[in-house]
Amino acid sequence: MVNTLFAILFYLATLILVVGVLYRINIYARTPAPLKIPTTPAPTTQTGVVLRMAREVVFFESLFKANLWIWALGWLFHASLALVLMRHLRYFTEPVWGWVVLIQPFGMYAGITMVLGLCGLWARRLFVERIRYISTPSDHAMLILLIGIGVSGLLMSFVTRADVVAVKNFFTGLMGFSINTLPSDFVLYFHLISVAALMAIFPISKLLHAPGIFFSPSRNQADNPREKRHIAPWAAEMEK
Repeated sequence: MVNTLFAILFYLATLILVVGVLYRINIYARTPAPLKIPTTPAPTTQTGVVLRMAREVVFFESLFKANLWIWALGWLFHASLALVLMRHLRYFTEPVWGWVVLIQPFGMYAGITMVLGLCGLWARRLFVERIRYISTPSDHAMLILLIGIGVSGLLMSFVTRADVVAVKNFFTGLMGFSINTLPSDFVLYFHLISVAALMAIFPISKLLHAPGIFFSPSRNQADNPREKRHIAPWAAEMEK
């Protein structure tokens, strides 16, 4: 019964995540940008825009220039999260890719730095007055959820030692639309329920900035208003 419930939970969470993110990306892509509004100083060529976007996505360039300690916490969390997610690919691949095997120890300890980064970002919302003033209950709830996922994952890595072989069999089975046995472990159940909740919430949360940054006019536009007139699609239709 438990195995079936978790299978249904993850099928639904995956469906909501994929459909929800694609729906929001479609909205972003169709939203007109009537003005040329790149944040200056901005590149004047499309190649420059691509390079600027890469620096923003990988290194958080604008945050680095704005606030160094918040940049350090944010980058620590995101870099650690990337390692943790890549480490989890072992649960969905057979045989496990060589580079995934290579990063296993790094990904395990990245869970610790991920939680530390999250705690620092939460402390910022709790103790920095101007940030606390604009923080909503959902901001705190998302941080608590992410910290809960990280802490429960660390408990399974260093304390309770979950049966990773059985967990892998369960998820590879789901990929083939078959339901295998999931280990009976409270910490594992909490971890999986929290992950499924995060997947379902993602398309309607502020976490959607992950794909959204690529559609930001202040980042994806070249600063070339004199060289090329910017006309939104709807305005171009009116001129015909």
